[in-house]
Amino acid sequence: MKTKVVFAAVLVFLVLCGGLYAGGNRQSGGLTLKPGVLQIGMEIGYPPMEYLAADGRTPIGFDVELGKAIAAKMGLQAEFVDTAWDGIFAGVETNKYDCIISAVTINDARLAAHNFSKPYIQNTLAIVLLKGSGRNVSSPQDLVGLNVAYQAETTSDDYMADLAAAGLRFTPREYDQVIHCFPELQLGRVDAVMTDLLVAYEYTGRADSPFEIVWKGGEEEFGICMKKGNDALTAAINNAIDSLFADGTMYKLSMATFGGDMVTAVRK
Repeated sequence: MKTKVVFAAVLVFLVLCGGLYAGGNRQSGGLTLKPGVLQIGMEIGYPPMEYLAADGRTPIGFDVELGKAIAAKMGLQAEFVDTAWDGIFAGVETNKYDCIISAVTINDARLAAHNFSKPYIQNTLAIVLLKGSGRNVSSPQDLVGLNVAYQAETTSDDYMADLAAAGLRFTPREYDQVIHCFPELQLGRVDAVMTDLLVAYEYTGRADSPFEIVWKGGEEEFGICMKKGNDALTAAINNAIDSLFADGTMYKLSMATFGGDMVTAVRK
């Protein structure tokens, strides 16, 4: 019995010490599931935020570099856990990884179920069409009668569900990953794609892109998601985010990924 009490006291001491180093240059003892490592849940199929390089193995993208930078600020190594989107929130709640960095929109429902960091980037939704399609679409209301593709269980899904509930009649085409929506649009199997603007930029930004953005709206912000009640890790990640904004790293990551500043506005 005495041994258990002493062990418990030591464990509490280690956890508290871990809090002292949050955001610093030493490993935060007891702060993460695996010593020395920040395990990051991520759906690696969402360009330009997180996707695989040409070798088919190496994760790249804005959130990947952000995860590495946050881990470094905490004195940890980043480890990415590729996870299907439909199970990504359950994974953080069941301790499969420490946090989710995967273009996660902060909303009321998610705030009620999880801890979130400060926002790190702003985003809106967008409608993308095939160039020369002849579709007269300049707002969501113009999607009536069309086949609309979007990733399931995302804010695009929520937005389209709200439009349907309000009486808009369209044919929903849900996909497990957003990367499957655009080939379907190019092949003419769907008429439009509803997606995050940051993703739309990835597919429309090239000079030879066959796609075009015809509507933007519905402002939102991305944050890092953690298990409900994990306040110590939340504080450590917030400290790291503050430091990355202060030293210009966030701006550099944005310029490297998007060719423009997509992050500064979220701090205002």
